[in-house]
Amino acid sequence: MERIPILRMGKLLLVTIQVDMHDRLAMTLQDDLTDRIVKDEAKGVLIDISALDLVDSFIGRMISNTAAMARVLDATTVVVGMQPAVAITLVELGLTLTGVKTALNVEKGVALLEKSMRR
Repeated sequence: MERIPILRMGKLLLVTIQVDMHDRLAMTLQDDLTDRIVKDEAKGVLIDISALDLVDSFIGRMISNTAAMARVLDATTVVVGMQPAVAITLVELGLTLTGVKTALNVEKGVALLEKSMRR
């Protein structure tokens, strides 16, 4: 089964989505990520979606739900690299990524997570 790698960087988990997301892969990622948050006692999750040209309503909700689950598990989620077309699609679909912080790139996303962990 296809899986998206989850890398550990100290107390952060880094997820770089480099393939087109389909529903089953999104659900597998969500399960894998919540398991890793608990196992690694992660305090931050950075999800890089810069390779995604298209996000449908299911994937948008999956990102939002994953962030909510991470929050319950005491981890902050930051999504980075959102393409303008993806942002437009999410707004047109009426999806709000409640509880999801965003940053332009990985470097700024890591800085945002480190700042939130110092609080």
